[in-house]
Amino acid sequence: MTPLTLTAKPDSGRRTAWVPTIVLILGALYCLVPIAWVVVAATKDRSELFSTFTFAPGTGFFQNLSDLTAYRDGIFWKWMANSAFYAGFGALLSAAVSAAGGYALGRFAFRGREAIFKMILAGVLVPSIVLAVPQYLLLSKLGMADSYWSMLLPSILSPYGVYLVRIYAAASVPAELMEAARMDGASEWRIFSRIAVPMMMPGLITVFLFQFVGIWNNFLLPYVMLADDEKFPITLGLYTLLAQGASQPALYTLVITGCLLAILPLIALFLVIQRFWSLDLLSGSVKA
Repeated sequence: MTPLTLTAKPDSGRRTAWVPTIVLILGALYCLVPIAWVVVAATKDRSELFSTFTFAPGTGFFQNLSDLTAYRDGIFWKWMANSAFYAGFGALLSAAVSAAGGYALGRFAFRGREAIFKMILAGVLVPSIVLAVPQYLLLSKLGMADSYWSMLLPSILSPYGVYLVRIYAAASVPAELMEAARMDGASEWRIFSRIAVPMMMPGLITVFLFQFVGIWNNFLLPYVMLADDEKFPITLGLYTLLAQGASQPALYTLVITGCLLAILPLIALFLVIQRFWSLDLLSGSVKA
C-alpha cells in the first residue's frame, strides 16, 4: 500500500486578508490626500500656488500666515475664537443635557418614557439641514437672530447624544448601586452627579467630541443665522474669503492657510481627549 500523503491547502485566510487591507489603505488615502494637499499648498506663495507641482513644497508659509493675520486687522483669529466658543461651550452644554436626559430615560421608569425615546430616535434620523430654516424663523421671532445665542441654542439638544447616553447609562449604571446609595440617604442629584456621571464619562466624552466636531464644521446654521461677520465661525469666514477670491485671486493663499490652521484644533482636541477616553474606559466604575 502506498502511504497516504497529506498536502497542505493554501491558507485562504491570509490571502483574503489583503482585500480589507487594500480597502482600508484606499480609504486612508482618500481621507489623507486632501489634507496633505492643504499642508503643501499652505507653504506656497501666490506665484508658486498655480505654477509648481501640486505636492512640491513652497517657500511662502510664513508670509501667508503674516498676511492672514493682517487681513482686516486679524479678523481670521476672531473667527477662530468664535468657532472655539460655539463648539466648546455648545458641546459642553450638549453633553450636560444629554447626560441628564439619557440618564433619566435609561435608569427611571415613568409613563411616556418609550414614547419620548421614540421621538428622540426620530430626531436622530432628521438631517440638521432640514431644521436650519425653522430654527431661524423661531429665533428671529424671539429677537435672537444674528446673535451668539442663535448659534448656541440649536446646538444644546443633540438627539443622538441623548440616545447614546441612554444606552450607555442603561448598561453601565447598575440599579443595585443606585438602590444602595438611596438606602444610605443619598439624594437623586448626588447619585447622578457623584455616581452616574463618572460611570458614564466615556459616553459623555464621545458626545462632547461628536458635538464639538459637528459644531466646528457646521456651515449651514451660521450661514442662515448670522449677518455680522464679526460673529462668523471659521467655516463661514473662510467661505467669504473664498467667494472674494473669484475677483481677488491673491486671497486663495489666505484661504488655504486658514484651512490648515482650522484643522489643527480638531487634531489637538482628539489627541488630548483620546488620552482621557482611554483612561475612562479602563477605569470604569472605579472612579465612582
